[in-house]
Amino acid sequence: MSFTVAIDGPAAAGKGTISRAVADHFGFAHLDTGLLYRAVGKRVLDGEAALDAARGLVAEDLEAEGLRSPEVAQAASRVAVDADVREALVDFQRAFAMRSGGAVLDGRDIGTVICPDAAVKLFVTASPEVRAERRYREQVGNGHAASYAEVLADVRARDERDESRAAAPLKPAPDAVTLDTSHLSIDEAVAAALAVVTKARGA
Repeated sequence: MSFTVAIDGPAAAGKGTISRAVADHFGFAHLDTGLLYRAVGKRVLDGEAALDAARGLVAEDLEAEGLRSPEVAQAASRVAVDADVREALVDFQRAFAMRSGGAVLDGRDIGTVICPDAAVKLFVTASPEVRAERRYREQVGNGHAASYAEVLADVRARDERDESRAAAPLKPAPDAVTLDTSHLSIDEAVAAALAVVTKARGA
């Protein structure tokens, strides 16, 4: 029996960490759908057309080196506004969501477009300043040269692209539970998410 958890939110809000924790706790499969767009973005940076990259995406692309780099992140954000690219990746995501044993998908349009009938919908968010600080520390820790001001500008620009695009804009589903992690520790945020899923499962 399938049980789908849809977790959406902007960059660096904590949805990836929360999604992995929920999947591990309940034994669900996990898909970071952002990796799909990062993989497409990387192939575009390598010279391929965006739609061709999306249609030709294979599982190995999700393991490619450099998918977490700032350059690939920006490329992913740019290709994600392409309605044809998004459509090309829909079937893969929906098939994953329906697998037996349960699935957690995190992204930006899971609860609104990919899995509108998901058993649980969470919208994980935080202030741009908090998210920029997290991303800045992450990039410095990974050896990428960055300034906080630049990262904050990138976060705001990405929010604008995600929220204003015509195809599947970033927004909470009407029945999503919003989880603001601005002032929560990782453990507190995960605990709040687990409580929502546990209640939905009737456990």
